[in-house]
Amino acid sequence: MSEHSTYTPGSGIEKWLDERLPIIRFSKEHLMDFPTPKNLNYWWTFGAILVMCLGIQIVTGVILAMHYTPNIGMAFDSVEHIRRDVNGGRMIQSFHAVGASMFFAAVYIHIFRGMYFGSYKAPREILWILGVLIFLLMMATAFMGYVLPWGQMSGWAATVITNIFAAIPIVGTPILELLRGGFSVGNPTLNRFFSLHYLLPFVIAAVVALHIWALHVPGNNNPIGVDVKDKQRDTLPFHPYYTMKDAFGMVLFLIPFAWFAFFAPDILGHPDNYIQFNSQVTPAHIVPEWYFLPFYAILRAIDFNLLFIDSKLLGVIFFGGSILILFFLPWLDTSKVRSGNFRPMFKWFYWLFVVNFVALTYLGAQPADGIYVVLSKICTAYYFIHFIVILPVLGRIETPRPLPTSISESVLGKAH
Repeated sequence: MSEHSTYTPGSGIEKWLDERLPIIRFSKEHLMDFPTPKNLNYWWTFGAILVMCLGIQIVTGVILAMHYTPNIGMAFDSVEHIRRDVNGGRMIQSFHAVGASMFFAAVYIHIFRGMYFGSYKAPREILWILGVLIFLLMMATAFMGYVLPWGQMSGWAATVITNIFAAIPIVGTPILELLRGGFSVGNPTLNRFFSLHYLLPFVIAAVVALHIWALHVPGNNNPIGVDVKDKQRDTLPFHPYYTMKDAFGMVLFLIPFAWFAFFAPDILGHPDNYIQFNSQVTPAHIVPEWYFLPFYAILRAIDFNLLFIDSKLLGVIFFGGSILILFFLPWLDTSKVRSGNFRPMFKWFYWLFVVNFVALTYLGAQPADGIYVVLSKICTAYYFIHFIVILPVLGRIETPRPLPTSISESVLGKAH
C-alpha cells in the first residue's frame, strides 16, 4: 500500500478488497492519476491504439481457433467454412486479417514517432528494447498466422522464409527441420505454427505489460524532449485528460479499420492465397504481406559473396541485422538532445530514412531483377548507414537549437 496515496475506499466492499488486493488503489495511482506531460500530441495516442489492436487480435483469434482445423487436408476448407457458414464468421475473419495490417501500420507509426522524438534515449533504454522485442514477437506471430489459411502464398512463404535458417552454418539445418517438423513444409509445420500463433499473442501481452511498467518508471517522453521539472506545472493526471484523447484517437483509427473490414477485407491480401497450397506449383512471384516487405527487400538485395561468406548467409545476416540494430539505437545516437524538433540536420536525415524505408517496402513487392535489384542495394546500404554512420556522427557535429527550460514554458509560449 502506497504511503502517498490519495485513494480512499468509497464503500465497505472497496475497503475490504483494498486490504486484501489493492487493485483499485493501484489503478488509481498508476493509471488514472499518473502524472503525464501536458504537451503530448496525437502521435502519443498510438500506444493506446496498439493495446486496442492487440485486444482485437486476441479476441477474434480465439474465436477463429474454435472453428479452424490445423490439418493440411482441411485447413483451407476450414477457413472457407468460417467465412461462409459460421455465424458472423466472415466479419470475425475480416477483422482478424485486416487487424494484422492495421496493427503493423500503427506499430510502424509508433516506432517512427519514438525515433523522431528520441524516446529511446536515457533513461528509457529498457522501454525501447522491450518495444523492439514486441515488434520481433509480432513479426513471428504474423508470419505464422499468414501460413494458417494454407493458400498458395501461405505455403510458399513458409517454404521460402523457413529456408532462411538453412543458410546458418552447422545449426541451421537442425533448426529448419525442428521448425518444419520434417524435411519439407507439411502437416507438422502447420500444427507447430498454429500452436505458436495461438500462444505468442499472450506472450506479447505479457511483454506489453512490462513495456508499460518500464514507461511508468521514468514517465512519458514528450515532443520537446525536456524532463518534467515541476509536476504541478508540467503535468496533468492521465485521467480524464489523456483517456479522452486516447479514446478519440482510437475512434479515428477505427474508421479506416472498419472501412477495410466491411468494404474491402481482401484488398490487402494476395489473390494467390485464395488457391489451396500446391507444393508442385510455384507462384510466379512469391511475396510476403506488405508489413514484411522492407526486410524482404533487404534479404533479396544481398546477392554477392564476401570473403568466406556466401550470399545466402550474408543476406540472412543483413536481414536479421536490420531488425537487431534497433536494439542498439539508444547507444548509436550520440546526441544529448532528444527531440528532432530541435535538431535541424537530424530532421533531414530522419525524413530521408522514412522515404528510404517506404522505398524498401515498394521494392520488396517488385521482381528481383533489373533496376529493382540496384535500387534495393542502394536503399539497404542507406538503411544501415543511417544507424552506423549518420546517427553517431550527427551527435558530434550538429548544433541543436536552444531547448525550452520547461514543458510549461513551451506550452505557454505556443499559446501567445
